[in-house]
Amino acid sequence: MRLFSFKSLVYLTFLFSLFVIALGAYTRLTEAGLGCPDWPGCYGFAAVPQAGLQQLLAEAAFPGHPVEVEKAWNEMVHRYFAGTLGLLILIINIVAWYRRDTPRVLPALLLGTVIFQAVLGMWTVTLALMPVVVMGHLLGGFTTAALLLLLALTIRRREAGSGSAYYLPSTGHNYNGIAWLAALALMITVGQVALGGWTAANYAAVVCTQFPFCEVDWQQQFDLSAFSPIQPEHDSYQYGVLNFSQRVSIHVTHRLGALVVTGMLAMLIWHLWKFVALRRLGVIIGGLLLLQLGLGITNIVASLPLLVAVGHNLVGALLLLALVATNYHLYCCRAENRSYWNIAREGKNHG
Repeated sequence: MRLFSFKSLVYLTFLFSLFVIALGAYTRLTEAGLGCPDWPGCYGFAAVPQAGLQQLLAEAAFPGHPVEVEKAWNEMVHRYFAGTLGLLILIINIVAWYRRDTPRVLPALLLGTVIFQAVLGMWTVTLALMPVVVMGHLLGGFTTAALLLLLALTIRRREAGSGSAYYLPSTGHNYNGIAWLAALALMITVGQVALGGWTAANYAAVVCTQFPFCEVDWQQQFDLSAFSPIQPEHDSYQYGVLNFSQRVSIHVTHRLGALVVTGMLAMLIWHLWKFVALRRLGVIIGGLLLLQLGLGITNIVASLPLLVAVGHNLVGALLLLALVATNYHLYCCRAENRSYWNIAREGKNHG
């Protein structure tokens, strides 16, 4: 298989991972996470039980879980596409190990991640939407997309060759300061994504319906126990098990986190703008940030419209990926600059 074909496979898989992320958000927001009470099948079948005998058998096998066909199909469609993503990543690994001119470490990390992601998908069902598992499943999906993006960028850099103008915007500049800032921005954004997942998993997204302030006295009600990863055991965590004060604490913390992320990314964009060739990255990050803030505010004031909520999830993933690409780009710039200064010193010494 040619490198071009391998690159196309990686690009396709990356785009497919974004679709799976959006589909996963849609499944969760339509309350279809337990649309099938078992895993990997649905009520003991490979597909959703059809009307008649199959549904009677399903309800007999899972008493207390009546078949809701629409939710069950939402869940199974997500599983089918997630399984297809896993197969694509397996193919990437097979091709990578048969060819010497392709990266191997990233495909291996991808395979390990998607296997663990499948385990988290199983636990999401078997542990009845335990919030820490649901949040982990979200982070696993974002991690899969990020690793695919890194693999695509690595292949692109190999094709372009070391020293390409695409990866070396201005030889001789010191990118150390902005590289550390970009790394910090990425870590803070990952934390905000995790907090968003915790908010959704605990059904705290619409507990405050006013903006910019919550309509309740959240300072007096703030409860750190809301962030305990292990919650008391329940038969099901669907619709949440935390009390009102705990959900308010989660929601307000997510809003405050958005302010921190906005400030950090604004600082990063300002520094990116100082380098002409890095301005495009700043524009992308700024545009995604503004869109994400708009979607988040709309979720609050309009009580979580389905498409807006799915969009908020997807744009959050895109913003995170933009930061991953920025960090990779700056890493390449620093590596090229080190080579540049080493060559310059050697030339000076020989001169």
